[in-house]
Amino acid sequence: MTKPSAAQQDPRPPQGDWLGTPYLRFTREGPFGVCRLDRPEARNAMTPAMYFGIKYAVNHVGADADLAGLLITGTGDVFAPGGDMGGGGSDNWMTFGAALGMDALPFETLRQSAKPVVAAVNGLCQGGGLQIALCADMAVVSERATFRVPELYRGIADTYYSQMLARLIGPVRTRDLMFTGRTLSAREALDWGMIARVVPHEELGEAAREVLAQCCRTAPDARAAIKASLDNYLGLYDRIGMQASLRKPEASEGFRAFKERRSPEWVHPDLRIDGRL
Repeated sequence: MTKPSAAQQDPRPPQGDWLGTPYLRFTREGPFGVCRLDRPEARNAMTPAMYFGIKYAVNHVGADADLAGLLITGTGDVFAPGGDMGGGGSDNWMTFGAALGMDALPFETLRQSAKPVVAAVNGLCQGGGLQIALCADMAVVSERATFRVPELYRGIADTYYSQMLARLIGPVRTRDLMFTGRTLSAREALDWGMIARVVPHEELGEAAREVLAQCCRTAPDARAAIKASLDNYLGLYDRIGMQASLRKPEASEGFRAFKERRSPEWVHPDLRIDGRL
């Protein structure tokens, strides 16, 4: 009798190298754990279980003496586009509402990771996906990658972005990204200081592993002290304000407009466009 695939099995929480979702693949490659987003049918749109699986992967590697660091990457031409606003996925071992309540998001866990985490950004990177790349210790980026912060088009006051980006690239460029929703190329992101390294696409895997190896050779306690210093510089975002924003009518309308592929109602009729923003 053929054993059912992971996608066909009943959804279940993470355990061992299983990250709790068929859309994340965890492999052991020498001294590294590698977490791959692998949901091509939805262009890697992230379900709550996927977000939580990345959070789990960081802690899983941190507790495993056989692993020195974690590499996070995507598949095809997409790294991570952020949350699945359509609510799809077979990995529904927790609902979206419950996920928000239990803090499934991995960003703080990435910032606090004792072992190095490198994001190998292979393509489209926006929303929560960009936040993952920014919260990793390093991001090594394909020349084909693009970046976008579309949260204000969804009615979300993402104070995490406004806090972190202002520290990384300054308030003027933060306004440019957040108020226009423009797409930033890998080279522009490098010039702005949002990322550190851009490499030819075909060299991404090797380059990211080499960067991770270099990070893993540094002294753990001394590295932790530097991480704490940098974390203090980045500071804390307005969690209460952002959570309040998610419960407001604008966020509900932003989600509906996205699903219906239209401009939200707050857009002046003369400024609405065909398709989603």
